[in-house]
Amino acid sequence: MVTRPLIAIIGSLDNARGGYEPPLRDAERGREACAELGQSLAEAGCDLLVFSSKPGYVESDVVRGYAQAEKPGRVVARPPRHGEIDFALPPGTDTQVVVQPDTSGEWELSFFRSLLAADGIVMIGGARSTRLAGIVALTQKVPVLPVGCFGGGAGQVWVNLDNVRNDATPEEIVRMGQPWSPESAGELVGLLLTQRARRARRTVVEEQDARRGRWAARAALLCTITALIVAWLGVSFAGGAQPGVRGFLLLLAIPMVAAAAGAMLRNLNEQAGWALAAARGLGAGFVTVFLYVAGELVSVPDLLQRLDVQRLLFFLAPLAFTAGFAFDRVLEKVLSGETRVPGSGTS
Repeated sequence: MVTRPLIAIIGSLDNARGGYEPPLRDAERGREACAELGQSLAEAGCDLLVFSSKPGYVESDVVRGYAQAEKPGRVVARPPRHGEIDFALPPGTDTQVVVQPDTSGEWELSFFRSLLAADGIVMIGGARSTRLAGIVALTQKVPVLPVGCFGGGAGQVWVNLDNVRNDATPEEIVRMGQPWSPESAGELVGLLLTQRARRARRTVVEEQDARRGRWAARAALLCTITALIVAWLGVSFAGGAQPGVRGFLLLLAIPMVAAAAGAMLRNLNEQAGWALAAARGLGAGFVTVFLYVAGELVSVPDLLQRLDVQRLLFFLAPLAFTAGFAFDRVLEKVLSGETRVPGSGTS
């Protein structure tokens, strides 16, 4: 089942009200533009979300044009608790008006919640409330169509849209501010629905990325646990004195695995760069073993000929794990300049 887009309509074109910034321009032509937009929205298969039927607001003119289309849909009206809705629709229209009055004492909350749940917002004229609604919609990346040529709050939202962009291209934003023409209604509705389609694609991509991130986090956690088990089992089954290459390889490999586990464990909350974290851990384990062995060789030159692998691993494996756990954070601080490397500064 294909869901029809629900498009919210807000704004006003009443010069008697005042308070428009920038000032309204050609309000009479704006009301006819509202009717043309309503008809185009119906032809595009959209439902309307409105909040008032008073003549000063643009909803009445948009619904008038919407009802004149061949196949209008549904008009969802959400007035304040004691508000009344009467669009005086022409006889014989197929337009279905569904009134959903707000039952709370804070109608503004319901108003903004409804806007953010809509599939798009058309703004024409309007004063402070229209401008504020447009800013909220932009911050939440709701597709917006501010008709800039008639001024008012919608004109200001059009300026803000040029700074934020969201899912609109620069060329589309320019088109939203051009003078009204007979082709404007259809073109602008198409731009709004194009924004909605881009938003839907972006949402799908974000959900796929989040899903891949969760799977990567699970895989990394499994690798971390496996590396820990392998490291500790390796210590348990390493055996005693094993001189020569085999003993040295065990002495090197098991701490490196433990260090990689520590680095990946440190990286769990970040859910990114697992391979890099593991590589840093391996490097930390490698350095830990070599520094320790090098230090011991100074005092015990024949250490490698009588190597007690298991005894050394009980010390080196935890040390390497700690090095891997802390290495990632220390390296980040060094690279970002938060931590100064001794001797790197001037005296």
